[in-house]
Amino acid sequence: MAKKAVASLQKGEGRGFAKVIKMVKSPKTGAYSFKEEMVPNEMVKTHFK
Repeated sequence: MAKKAVASLQKGEGRGFAKVIKMVKSPKTGAYSFKEEMVPNEMVKTHFK
């Protein structure tokens, strides 16, 4: 299923987006988890601030 999503993003308008993965620390347990999002290329740097 992931291969389909990646393949479809390489055609046409999908190139204007980037998949960003952010590491988030849980305030309760202190464990880290990963949050994935699709963001327009222009907003990648502002997403991590």
